[in-house]
Amino acid sequence: MSGHILVVDDEVGIRELLSEILTDEGYDVHLAENAEAARAFRVQRRPDLVLLDIWMPDTDGVTLLKEWAGGGQLTMPVVMMSGHGTIDTAVEATKLGAADFLEKPVSLAKLIDTVNKAIRRGVPPPRRAPGMDLSALGKSPLILDLKKRLTQIAANTAPVMLQGEPGCGFEVCARFLHQPGTPWVEIKDRARLVSEPHAYLDGLGNGTLFLPDACELGRLEQKGLGLLLERLEGSGARLVSTTSRSLDAMVAAGEFDNRLYYRISSLAIQVPPLREHREDVPEIANFMLAQLIEAGVCPVRRLTTPAMNQLRNFDWPGNLPQLNNVVRTLAVTALTSEIDAVDVNRVLAPMKQAAPAVAHGIPLDIPLREARDAFERMYFEHLIQKEGGSMTRVADKSGLERTHLYRKLKQLNIRHGRRLDEDL
Repeated sequence: MSGHILVVDDEVGIRELLSEILTDEGYDVHLAENAEAARAFRVQRRPDLVLLDIWMPDTDGVTLLKEWAGGGQLTMPVVMMSGHGTIDTAVEATKLGAADFLEKPVSLAKLIDTVNKAIRRGVPPPRRAPGMDLSALGKSPLILDLKKRLTQIAANTAPVMLQGEPGCGFEVCARFLHQPGTPWVEIKDRARLVSEPHAYLDGLGNGTLFLPDACELGRLEQKGLGLLLERLEGSGARLVSTTSRSLDAMVAAGEFDNRLYYRISSLAIQVPPLREHREDVPEIANFMLAQLIEAGVCPVRRLTTPAMNQLRNFDWPGNLPQLNNVVRTLAVTALTSEIDAVDVNRVLAPMKQAAPAVAHGIPLDIPLREARDAFERMYFEHLIQKEGGSMTRVADKSGLERTHLYRKLKQLNIRHGRRLDEDL
């Protein structure tokens, strides 16, 4: 037989013994002492088979198998090994995509037979298209905290609102909440929310209804969503929506129905922008690069440490889609197998020049009057949201007379809705 086998085991004696046996059988063997070494090898090359130990000190084999399956890298058969194997472990590994399970100590005949069969069978088609999952967003404290919060609410079927900047990873988080084996339905045609809102329930069962950019819904679409929610409640299905604007401010300004807002955001989770967990950027970039290599978009490439430092130090106003575009450009246009800091600077330089100077979200390269109007608009929208739309309290906090306040809001084109409890 021929083929390349990756052996992942923390016991040096077992690694060397397996290597000797499999080499004698005609296989090309590479050894990895832990999950970190296995990850690094998998980024560079797709083996024909992986022999993966379950019990390892850094990351257990089942977790590594989950990472590869979730990240679209489980494109080779994996045979799990364990000296403490149980039926439950074998069943779990098989559900995740493992080709077989070997219990240590492994007999010579059993090892060779299992390896030969696994390589001949190859790997079944992936259960879903490769893509990014939550594990690929990194391991910074901010992301680990996000994962814990999502895990806590995963079994709850109450509507979830994901808040943050465009491109921060909304769908990745929504997919994490989605129960495997159930339907995933995305609301793409919002006109149907007006004409036939209940149609989205067809075939949904106890699956996930995903609504991106809830902040862009018009009044009639909001009404349709409300009707849909009435049928959704108690069905076992769940609505996960996203917003990149403050719905609180939109409610206070009369742009979003307050009853609908409270219904769709009964569980609210903030998703951080990339710049707030920039320490994860190298790992995310490596994951994206591995996906491109796996898909045959580019030959094998490697990001050098200086290159990853350059990527980490950029602010990424476009978040994950912008990082993905940069990694793809680097992967396709680099002249050598190593992508260095010079390559990264070449791609990022136009973006740095195009990015305007900004302070607290206000561009600094604009006329003074426009900057002042932008600040005042931000200031009054904040007060309206904070004071629940009460113009009496907004006037008091801002130090303006009511007549002057209304004139200012009209000048800034701020819709403040109906006046609430003016004597409060």
